[in-house]
Amino acid sequence: MTSRRAVLGSVLGGTTAAVLPGVAEAEPFSATPAATAAGLAPGGPWRLRNRMDSDGAWAGFLRGQDLLWHKLPTVWHEGPFLGDGRLGSMVYREPAANSIRFTVQHGEVQDHRPELGSGWGTNRLPVGHLTLHPVGTITAVDWRLSLWNAELTGTVTTDKGTLTLAALIHDGILAARVTARGDEEVRWTFHPEEAISPRKIQEAPPAGYVDNPPWTTRKTGDVEQVLQPLVGGGQTATAYRHSGDTLLLNVAHSHPSNTRAGEVSLRKIQRAAGYGALRTEHTRWWHAFYRKSFVSIPDQRLQSFHWIQLYKVASASREGGPVMATSGPWLEPTPWPAVWWNLNVQLEYWLIHGSNHLELDSLASTLRQSQEQLIANVPDAYESDSAGVGRSSDMFATRSVGTPGSGAEVGDLTWALHNAWLSYRHTMDESLLRDTVYPLLRRAINYYLHFLQPGDDGKLHLPSTLSPEYPVVPPKDTNYDLALIRWGCAALLEATARLKVDDPLKSRWQEVLAKLTPYPVDENGFMIGGDTPYAQSHRHYSHLLMVYPLYLVNWDQPEQRELIEKSIVRWHALTGAHRGYSYTGAASMYAMMGRGETALTYLKKFFDPSTRYPCRPNTHYTEAGPVIETPLSASQSLHDMLCQSWGGVVRVFPAVPPSWSDVTLHDFRTQGAFLVSAVRTGGATRFVRVRSLAGEPLELRHGLPAGRLTAVLDDGRPARIRATSEGTLAIDLPKGREVLLYTGERPDLSVAPVDVSEPGEPWGLP
Repeated sequence: MTSRRAVLGSVLGGTTAAVLPGVAEAEPFSATPAATAAGLAPGGPWRLRNRMDSDGAWAGFLRGQDLLWHKLPTVWHEGPFLGDGRLGSMVYREPAANSIRFTVQHGEVQDHRPELGSGWGTNRLPVGHLTLHPVGTITAVDWRLSLWNAELTGTVTTDKGTLTLAALIHDGILAARVTARGDEEVRWTFHPEEAISPRKIQEAPPAGYVDNPPWTTRKTGDVEQVLQPLVGGGQTATAYRHSGDTLLLNVAHSHPSNTRAGEVSLRKIQRAAGYGALRTEHTRWWHAFYRKSFVSIPDQRLQSFHWIQLYKVASASREGGPVMATSGPWLEPTPWPAVWWNLNVQLEYWLIHGSNHLELDSLASTLRQSQEQLIANVPDAYESDSAGVGRSSDMFATRSVGTPGSGAEVGDLTWALHNAWLSYRHTMDESLLRDTVYPLLRRAINYYLHFLQPGDDGKLHLPSTLSPEYPVVPPKDTNYDLALIRWGCAALLEATARLKVDDPLKSRWQEVLAKLTPYPVDENGFMIGGDTPYAQSHRHYSHLLMVYPLYLVNWDQPEQRELIEKSIVRWHALTGAHRGYSYTGAASMYAMMGRGETALTYLKKFFDPSTRYPCRPNTHYTEAGPVIETPLSASQSLHDMLCQSWGGVVRVFPAVPPSWSDVTLHDFRTQGAFLVSAVRTGGATRFVRVRSLAGEPLELRHGLPAGRLTAVLDDGRPARIRATSEGTLAIDLPKGREVLLYTGERPDLSVAPVDVSEPGEPWGLP
């Protein structure tokens, strides 16, 4: 079977594949005569000592990452947030009132009028909010959002007494338990919100828009319900019950049924367990969730930020659930009440791979479930063999896509499929490749193939398409699309080899890779497209996809380094339009170069309050409205500094800043389905452990200091290794086995949090 590196190495997009210099083989093992006779490496069998193997250790560590509030948050991007991948709630002061708002929003609640577009016809719809009304005037709060328990706890102090609260969301239930002391009382009110697009903050509804009908209410026993019918069919139902000290609430949405949501929400609340039983199930899930991987760095505020993003993405997404909209499940007034496919959705999911949380991949499951719709999105003439999606859509990917030559943005599905490809590569799950990635990618690339035309230069050219959000007349041969075509054809060839499919289009994909026009470049680096230089500030890095995240043009190609660097420098030299993900994207690109300090500098620009769009106190982010992808992409930038696995090579600590002398990485998942553990102390890597989950070929750039290298399998036998380049080894590692590498004497093999050398205050309003 053709190797991944061989396939990708032949499609570097008008570039020449670098030939990496050969190096001497690693030094031979040294062992005692007895160990040699037994076939054992020095020190015999081994195992890691995981200091994070108990609930107590995890509870103590994550408590240090919790968000705290000693001041009442007044807006959504200051307050605590809860979620279970569908239902979401943010907590902050009710505007202009002496009460506390718990928002009630749901990722599946949307309108169903596609003829009005994604902004007004298939947009996410508001549900409502709860208010907790104290008797007295609020004078103080003391809240903690526990990451370990995914629970908000604390007190609200008033001039009449104290309210002690706890709240969580689990399995579709928002549960809040509040007790009163002194002259305080527990008083809850649910406020339905008008079922109209949140986009109303910036524009009027389009012609022909008809308001959704008003909601109705009903009571069944002690359960109250709000029922919202929709013009386009379907129903949203909110059911809630306040009994004793506990309030339970559920939201359900049905379409096309006009009654099922009401039935489901009522039954859910009637059968719901009490707070204690619900909390037991809830914490069991979250405790298992965190144990799947571990990262510790000496920068306290950035370390906390990273763990909060893992909590956030697990609160916002679950496999099989709705694909994340731009605000996740926490809908607020926004110009973007839908799924955006030209950058946002891709950035939202990257961190699930390295953190070993593929159970959160609602993007891949949405693509799998929406294949018929993705086919229907292309013009009728191309439905037989093509698929696509427009810039923004509902949770079902309902949005038509234009044609190349019309200036349309056509590459977004292909880029989304790169995310699904990454999920495949990190799991080596052939069912994902066979049932989702391969058939959809084949159709997405086919759509391009209908429009590629040979030029006078003998190369294949693409008519005008839009480079996402670059504000000029769409050029021919946009780098955005050329990069995606190259990646897609190479991935399809690799998929057919893996799946043993004799696809009749293989020769066509090979022809495209051989004849596709080179990336347009000028004296400043990569252009937007043919005859269109990068000449004005641009927040997206669409024209640089071949560098990141596709890595088709990369730092392992010495002849491309000057072009890569001047392109990134030029991108950030033209200021004014940059946003948070402009900084996180640059951080990841510099991490690819191995420049950890520069990567950290760009990453910290996202946290700099003097920038125009910094990270907010609760780690959320806003431009004209909530935008969830940027903080999540910042965690991926951190991942890129700690471990990379593009091009068939696993790179350990490739861009750790010198200021981070100690780092711990445990069960970090890489492409090829490997779990990597590594410890860095005193500025040097002490050991690297790799576990193979799929038996794929392992090529490892270990980053160990110079010295006699030991590579030993988990049973104590020497691993079979060979050097492929300086500091890089090919290692025979069967499925289910582990290999340990170190230089010199065997080090302490403990996995534990590192000491903080850069203190920082907690997130929230401490």
